[in-house]
Amino acid sequence: QVQLVESGGGLVQPGGSLRLSCTASGSIFSIDAINWYRQAPGKTRALVAQITTAGTTNYPSSVKGRFTIFRDNAKNTGYLQMNNLQPEDTAVYYCNAVIRRSELTGPSDYWGQGTQVTVSS
Repeated sequence: QVQLVESGGGLVQPGGSLRLSCTASGSIFSIDAINWYRQAPGKTRALVAQITTAGTTNYPSSVKGRFTIFRDNAKNTGYLQMNNLQPEDTAVYYCNAVIRRSELTGPSDYWGQGTQVTVSS
């Protein structure tokens, strides 16, 4: 089995920073894309950052310049550095990874349990 475990959420004041981590464990051959999504109350889950195996990143305009996604392949871990956080960034943040469990199997989607980020004074 494969598990994604997230950490790093919490309460922060506007303008503050947080770093989220997402570590994959279990039977892993390779990790393709790592993505971070967020879901605010009453809203649909939305992509906030994406990084490919090659390190190419993608962000929506709402977080570009404030959020940075990066990965440590040796640790099977992805990170989301969030700077200049604003109240509208308040949401549950989810890690998603596309993982191959062996050389012979195709990629599958895995999700973390979610971590709450609250931006408030």
